[in-house]
Amino acid sequence: MKEIIEKAKKIRCVICDVDGVLTDGLIYIDNFGNELKAFHIQDGMGLKLLMSIGIDIAVITTSRNAVIDYRMQQLGIQHYFKGQVDKQHAYLQLKAKLGLPDDAFAYIGDDLPDIAIIRQVGLGIAVANAVNAVKEFAIWHTEAFGGRGAVREVCDLILTAQNKHEEALREYFTMEDSK
Repeated sequence: MKEIIEKAKKIRCVICDVDGVLTDGLIYIDNFGNELKAFHIQDGMGLKLLMSIGIDIAVITTSRNAVIDYRMQQLGIQHYFKGQVDKQHAYLQLKAKLGLPDDAFAYIGDDLPDIAIIRQVGLGIAVANAVNAVKEFAIWHTEAFGGRGAVREVCDLILTAQNKHEEALREYFTMEDSK
C-alpha cells in the first residue's frame, strides 16, 4: 500500500470511464428508447472535493448519451471526451492540454478499452467489478463496485495521500457558499 500512497501523492488529474465506473454498467432503456443511467452521489462529491483543491477531473467514454452529458455538466467536468473508441487518443490530447507527465494521472477503468491508459498512467485503477484483464494491469483495485462508490474510494485515497481532506472540505464549502 505504501507504493500506492506514493503514486497517489503525485496525482494532478483523475480520469474516469463512465459505464461500469461512474455507473454500475447496467443500461436502462425506457419504452421510448431513451437510455437511462444511475450515478452514485458520493462519487460526485468525491470528484468535487478533488476539483476544489485544483485536481483536474476528466471523463473518457465510448458512450454518447444525453444523460451522461447532463451529469458531466452538473459536476462541472471540464475535460469530457465522449464517443472515444480509441481512448488513448483522448488521453494524449488531455495530457498535451494539461502539460502533465504520465505519473500525474490516475485512471479508473473496468473493461478492455481502458487497459492502454491504465498501463500508461502513474496510478492505474480497476474497480471491483472490472474484468480480469483490466485487473491484471491495474496497480490498485477498489473494494467498491463501479457506480457504487468506487470513484469516491479513489478520491479519498488521493486526498489522504496528499493530506488534503480538510483543505478540500474548506474549499468545497467556500465554493458552494459563493454560488
